Amino acid sequence: MVEPLLLVGVAVAAFVGYNIGGATTGPAFGPAVGADVISKAGAAALMSVFFFVGAGTLGQRVVTTLGEDLVTGANVFTLETSIIVLFFIGGALFVGNFAGVPASTSMTAVGAIAGLGIATNTLDWAVMGEIAIWWLVAPIIGFWVSGVVGRYFYSAIDRWVAIESTEGALFELDRSGLIPRPVLGPNTTRRELTGGVVVISIGCLMAFSSGTSNIANAIAPLVALDGVEMTPMILLGSAAVAVGAFTIARRTLDTLGNDITDLPLTAAIVVAVVSSGIVISLSAVGIPASFVIIATMSIVGLGWGRATRTVTVRQGISGEKEPTVSVGALAADEMPEIGEGDASDVPSASDLFNPGTSARVVLMQNVVPILSTVGALVTFAVLFRFVW
Repeated sequence: MVEPLLLVGVAVAAFVGYNIGGATTGPAFGPAVGADVISKAGAAALMSVFFFVGAGTLGQRVVTTLGEDLVTGANVFTLETSIIVLFFIGGALFVGNFAGVPASTSMTAVGAIAGLGIATNTLDWAVMGEIAIWWLVAPIIGFWVSGVVGRYFYSAIDRWVAIESTEGALFELDRSGLIPRPVLGPNTTRRELTGGVVVISIGCLMAFSSGTSNIANAIAPLVALDGVEMTPMILLGSAAVAVGAFTIARRTLDTLGNDITDLPLTAAIVVAVVSSGIVISLSAVGIPASFVIIATMSIVGLGWGRATRTVTVRQGISGEKEPTVSVGALAADEMPEIGEGDASDVPSASDLFNPGTSARVVLMQNVVPILSTVGALVTFAVLFRFVW
């Protein structure tokens, strides 16, 4: 007979998975959706498939790591503590998803587990320190790599790729037969198709990477318990992620695909390549990557790089010309050579970049992990002091 409290834990784990689907679909497929390469439903379907593949393969190792390495005390994860940890992970992520902001699932989950570890004096500070350092460094790397690409290489990449989004969908469903099949849209060009396939493929790669790291955020506290098998929990967590991808993720897709910036297709490809490259590199060394923040900072960095092309490094240092930093530069069809042109040639931020939305994203991406960490810490401190 299944213990009723375990059913509660499974339900909370499913709730966490649901919110992971909402939080991670946007960063993975937001650029593709924003560039009108794929629909929200198509993004959700691909997210579901590739997340499950990642969770069922490399994800098993991350589940073991997160359940055993971050906190070192024996029997720290009991059924009760696991449910509380999952409650704070899911609750904090839900706050971010409700606000339409794709908060970092890794930061939120690690924060809740760290709260448990601090309250019980079982947190491995060396492991926590290494993770925290990479959380600070990775978005900076994303910003500067994208900034360098935007300043020095974007124009050449754009000419080489020469992708321009045409009116209408990239693909349409031909329903003339018994089984609907995808066909090219009426205005789809070969170059647009190539770029679309590239950006969708990168989104799939990010979805796979998300599965390898984020499945642990939903199920690791329960799998750490005796008698709970990993494979059924992976199936449960992946199914919950799929539900979240098809429902609440629509809000985060709007935020990263439309509200922050209306990405040209070439810019979407650059952002996806830089973000996925950093995420995969960190996953390879066992660091739970916050690709939500990395992707956001890559978008900002790319616009910054393009906007500062009118100023050379020497002119910037000497003060001869003041750079006009605007993510609106992503919308420019042509940019001047470095050091040439005027700042007025750069589109204003209001043409592309929504400062209000960006401020909300940055705020919530910090608030959500703090809610999870502080909530878990206070709760466990009170419980272990006065109840347990």
